[in-house]
Amino acid sequence: MTFRVSSSGFRVGATRWVALRCTGDPPFETPQGRPGRPYLEPETRNPNPETGDRKYGRQAGFTLIELLVVIIIIGLLAALDGPKLFGRVGKGKQAAAQAQIELFGAALDNFRLDVGRYPTSDEGLRALLVNPGAIENWDGSYLKKEEIPLDPWGHPYVYKSPGEHGDYDIFSYGGDGVAGGEGENQDLVSWKGIRRGSERVE
Repeated sequence: MTFRVSSSGFRVGATRWVALRCTGDPPFETPQGRPGRPYLEPETRNPNPETGDRKYGRQAGFTLIELLVVIIIIGLLAALDGPKLFGRVGKGKQAAAQAQIELFGAALDNFRLDVGRYPTSDEGLRALLVNPGAIENWDGSYLKKEEIPLDPWGHPYVYKSPGEHGDYDIFSYGGDGVAGGEGENQDLVSWKGIRRGSERVE
């Protein structure tokens, strides 16, 4: 075994140890001056750059095969859990649309208390935000938002007054934006709740 000492460190066999200065210590000079308190650690550089020996000082990392294995595992997990997750997203949108329809209903009731009637089909839901034509006793806005919100799928809510099912009808055409449909594409209406298979959620 060889043992060599220099001003910057020493070598034991194939490992070279270097002197490092602690934070707050004076600069490390030479063994003769000894002004600081250096400590030693093994040098992590390749000890033999000419031969390319990587036995010492090898850096940790991932191989291409390891990354491919991780990607495959993530893909399998997404395939297993994805449909359940997407189904819950659809149900959440339906619940949000139904809740917004109920909020429209409360605002329309306040409109009626002030004006004595519900907005006509031509006046639409926008009558809850702005007075459509100098209506006497109009005391809006009756909504907190500055614009009539769209349904969770980005489509406008449909409003009719008088309605076929009451003083007014409000509905969303669901995910497909057209009348009818099942599942996420079913219509959400003001006169009945959401249909879940053979059940109806009020």
